Amino acid sequence: MVTAAQRPVFGVPERRPPSRGRRLLTRPSTPALAGVVVALVVFGVQAPQLLGAGGWASVLDATALIGIGAVAVTLLLVAGQFDVSIGVLSVASSVSAGLLVTEAGWGLWPALAASLVGALAVGAVNGLLVVATGLPSFLVTLATFLVLQGGTLVVARSVVGTSLVDGVEDARGWTSADAVFGSVLTLGDGRFRVSILWWLVAVLLAGWLLRRTRFGNAVYALGGSRRAARELGVPTAWTTVALYLLTATAAWLLGTLALVRQGGVSVAPGFGAEIEYLVVAVIGGCLLSGGYGSAVGAAAGALLYGAVRAGIGVAGWPAQSFQVVLGVLLVVALLANGVARRRLIAVPRS
Repeated sequence: MVTAAQRPVFGVPERRPPSRGRRLLTRPSTPALAGVVVALVVFGVQAPQLLGAGGWASVLDATALIGIGAVAVTLLLVAGQFDVSIGVLSVASSVSAGLLVTEAGWGLWPALAASLVGALAVGAVNGLLVVATGLPSFLVTLATFLVLQGGTLVVARSVVGTSLVDGVEDARGWTSADAVFGSVLTLGDGRFRVSILWWLVAVLLAGWLLRRTRFGNAVYALGGSRRAARELGVPTAWTTVALYLLTATAAWLLGTLALVRQGGVSVAPGFGAEIEYLVVAVIGGCLLSGGYGSAVGAAAGALLYGAVRAGIGVAGWPAQSFQVVLGVLLVVALLANGVARRRLIAVPRS
């Protein structure tokens, strides 16, 4: 039986739910997925070796390194928060672990554990300052960026005399740490690094947290309206601090992967990839206003980043052209996100 609520109103056309294909086309992550296909076709025509094992290894390696940071930044953006210190924190973590090994004689695993504790302490400070002061997270983490950038340079140069910390391969526990963070699988002419697996784990974990847990509901609620979320009983303070702890863990993982891969770390002025993580997250469909984004979108944005970076290198394009292409992709993503934002405002989610 058709109820009054289900009966169409005379003179008003009945609104049908959008089809699955239309929903897919209007998702902010769709341009990134389409961009991956376009990039592979364009660069594959110019340099067919990109589509071979070696090319795919280069694409996925670049994807994994940027993708881990982008996933963490995506979680923050969904909650309406920023962190511009994640890149410099990854370098600071690897430097602290390297100095504990080379200067204090620690084993590699205890040094990595200590650097993880330090990274989590920085994340906790960021989260607590944002919660306690109510200051914009961009300004809070910018202050952290400056402190870590200058402090890491000063400590490295004052302890070892240079900005290069190396010799980690001789530490106790190197073999097992190299197996976990630096192992390589060779298939044909491709060298697939274990960082790809770490990236996949990060994407799956973030997707599960956002879509299957109360924590994910709280993250989306924070991005939608912090005041409304607080009035509904969402633990806004705890959720915010937890997000910065997750970001700090991702920064530590990136620093550890780099430290083990290179056997050391070089500290240079202006280090850090904060802007690239943010750009990739936006390309993947995150709205800067918060409340929207996904782990799948972050993965798509990272894959597009990796395809373009590896494709430019294999095709022999000037290295500076990567920045141009990345800027164009960002503009396209912002336009697509603007459409998604207007659609969300017009039809609020229940």
